[in-house]
Amino acid sequence: MFEKILIANRGEIALRIQRACREMGIKTVVVHSEADREAKYVKLADESVCIGPAPSTKSYLNVPALIAAAEVTDAQAIHPGYGFLSENADFAERVEQSGFVFIGPRPDTIRMMGDKVSAKHAMIEAGVPCVPGSDGALPEDPAEIVKIAKKIGYPVIIKASGGGGGRGMRVVHSEGALISSVQMTRTEAGAAFGNPTVYMEKFLELPRHIEIQILADEYGNAIYLGERDCSMQRRHQKIIEEAPAPGITDKQRQKIGEACAEACRRIGYRGAGTFEFLYENGEFYFIEMNTRVQVEHPVTEMITGVDIVQEQIRIAAGEKLRYKQKDIVLSGHAMECRINAEDPFTFVPSPGKIESYHPAGGPGIRIDSHIYQGYTVPSHYDSMVGKLIAYGDTREQAMARMRVALSEMAISGIKTNIPLHQELFLDAAFQRGGTSIHYLEHRLQQKKGEA
Repeated sequence: MFEKILIANRGEIALRIQRACREMGIKTVVVHSEADREAKYVKLADESVCIGPAPSTKSYLNVPALIAAAEVTDAQAIHPGYGFLSENADFAERVEQSGFVFIGPRPDTIRMMGDKVSAKHAMIEAGVPCVPGSDGALPEDPAEIVKIAKKIGYPVIIKASGGGGGRGMRVVHSEGALISSVQMTRTEAGAAFGNPTVYMEKFLELPRHIEIQILADEYGNAIYLGERDCSMQRRHQKIIEEAPAPGITDKQRQKIGEACAEACRRIGYRGAGTFEFLYENGEFYFIEMNTRVQVEHPVTEMITGVDIVQEQIRIAAGEKLRYKQKDIVLSGHAMECRINAEDPFTFVPSPGKIESYHPAGGPGIRIDSHIYQGYTVPSHYDSMVGKLIAYGDTREQAMARMRVALSEMAISGIKTNIPLHQELFLDAAFQRGGTSIHYLEHRLQQKKGEA
């Protein structure tokens, strides 16, 4: 087992990884920008290294500075968390070439799954169901593109191969708009991702976003830890997540879970990972794989009792997976609210000093957050300041506990999206479960129209 790990991230995930390490008796090195000097996890670390000024391009994305920090502190491994460089194959490669262990998959796996076209090919070969679409990248010939769209059936969606986070996508409803949409998406993709390759898929009208959490070691063992429903989204950004997903049967879970675990064995996957699917009319359609720990991993931890971050570390240290599939038993229901420093209805970021902070508590409540009273939320990074997680024996109990927790949680000095969460947990459609990925956007537009 490692004696010392460098955490190449910030915010709540840096604290989460640090806690996992401390529990395992592993020393931690925390890197930070000048803006994060006063962060809780910096004060709690065995060692901390300032790696640059506030902008992430000069600090958290500064590969030479991260490698140098690992070298001067004699760290043995680097945990990338999520976001920043967590799915950057070149960074993973550089970490390994510099003599450190990258806590995540091999660079070639990250590269394969980071390219949507090669990822889809790998999944089709492994028997994972995919959205009907073009066989790889779209050709240059407009007539061929029209032919592909006809075969798939309108509406279709044009996607950038190197895209992500909801960027580089365009929905096309008719043949008349097809070729211009392809050209525009190609141009945008080239500018945003340095890769103009685009592909086409069937556009599903009212799908849900359901994902499967997996763990795999380097000895060919792989298991799935059930599914999460992350359909409550705004601009492709998740706001509420829950596990298990409402309405998914044990039979469905087993079928799709086993397909994902088998895919991991086939591609030689190592570490924690998530298969993301669109789900409509009882069918799963693979969209992408995240080769890192997810923001929403706590809901899976709550219903399985598995510490996903600790398992990532064990796998990276060369240990065999400690669980067999029969050991994974889903129990109860968990929900997570992402708490963001932003106006709850205009979504304008609200950085600044937290004047008072009263976290929620009570049975089944967990808070993953790095904030404290007097902490200043910087303006340079993602607006998420924490995650509020509620667990119950049933979905209804988890929702009731979340409503109580949201009413107790008080943060002043900055605006947060807690009022939006309170509204959503009283929403009849959300209470029933199974809303589509478009539900929140439609609800917000409706509210705007009524205002």
